[in-house]
Amino acid sequence: MSIMPEPAQPEYFEDHFPRDSFPRYVWADDRPEDLPADVWTTETTHRDGQQGGLPLTTEQSLAIYDILCRFTGGSRAIRQAEFFVYRPTDRAALDGALERWRSGAPIEPTTWIRASAKDVALIRSLGVRETGMLASASDYHTFHKFKPGGRNQAAETYLEAVRLTLEAGIRPRLHLEDATRAPLDFMLPFVEAVMQIALPYGEAQRPKFRICDTMGLGLPYDDVALPRSVPRMVRAIRALGVAPEDLEFHPHNDTALVVANCLAAVRAGCAVINGTMLGKGERTGNAPLEAVLLHLIGMGYFEAESPDFRALNDLVELYAAMNEPIPPKYPLYGRDAHRTRAGVHADGLNKFWWMYAPFDVPRLLGRPLEVSLTKDSGVAGLIFVIRQHTGLDLAKDDPAVQSVHDWMLAEFDGGRITSIEWEEIAPRLQAHHQPAG
Repeated sequence: MSIMPEPAQPEYFEDHFPRDSFPRYVWADDRPEDLPADVWTTETTHRDGQQGGLPLTTEQSLAIYDILCRFTGGSRAIRQAEFFVYRPTDRAALDGALERWRSGAPIEPTTWIRASAKDVALIRSLGVRETGMLASASDYHTFHKFKPGGRNQAAETYLEAVRLTLEAGIRPRLHLEDATRAPLDFMLPFVEAVMQIALPYGEAQRPKFRICDTMGLGLPYDDVALPRSVPRMVRAIRALGVAPEDLEFHPHNDTALVVANCLAAVRAGCAVINGTMLGKGERTGNAPLEAVLLHLIGMGYFEAESPDFRALNDLVELYAAMNEPIPPKYPLYGRDAHRTRAGVHADGLNKFWWMYAPFDVPRLLGRPLEVSLTKDSGVAGLIFVIRQHTGLDLAKDDPAVQSVHDWMLAEFDGGRITSIEWEEIAPRLQAHHQPAG
């Protein structure tokens, strides 16, 4: 007796999991009303990545910029990248990026400075159209960074730098540092004051604002009180008349909610996410833009042209060459991100590889689905590796398979704990398939 209905064909939920793209969001009801019409990202490897300990020469900085441009192509997925300007090597990198951008590269270089008159003077002649300006917003900062300290002293210092930036013909982007521990009694009047000061300068210098979850304390929930609710913070600033495209979200990953908070910010009406490719940055890292963009594609953005995720394999290799490799189990691009060691998973890959793949990894990421041969990977794992390297589709009872598998078991029974690699298997397999002579 059947206990459930049997479909004529398997149900793969291909509206959620299309075979030619990343997983899609299928809204249970209507498209969320606060979702911006257009969404994109901005990159901060050359600023926050370095600040987090990534050592960059001018040549490495430009190599990263070039990879980001190849990734972006015509998709406009990354529209700006911010650079430090305090050292000669950083200014040389900025000059090189500006030259590329003026020649048609898709990512506009911007700068980052402290909101001070001295720093504004530093960037006046660098040729940038926009600069980020550090404007620490929480009382943790305003009462302890300044002497004698307090909200008014901090605001007056920031606003004077905003005036000088506008007079220099540069668009200001105010980085509201530590916003998820900041009072709205400071944040909202400050945003309004910046907008009022900038009003006479016209649309080209309309200010931007970046909500910075500096310590990774934001939460992606509407039903949590401010200052920790990321969606409530976004809506509070939007209510002042700040357009979605003039609002950015810049989180860190200290409490492991960085991607969730980015998506919550977008859902609440923030059009721009700031982070780094592969999550490089201070402490636990910045928002990994490749993961954020995967989800934004799932939401329906970048339909006309998607970024090329295969280009980031070159960034993985560059960081490894710089002795700054990404962790082996890092999502999407880690060495083991698409590698299984379980025999039951390998058996699934042999029978129907979609069973253990979240999407078409080889086509979309340019990375293989792999099996490492361990004491747990079984005959199925061995068959998968043989097929992957030779194209041979051998049966489980094939004498060559049985012989190599017996040798593997002997290795592990003898105390081996490291995985067995193809280079060890190939000569043993070849010995069983030598032509008679």
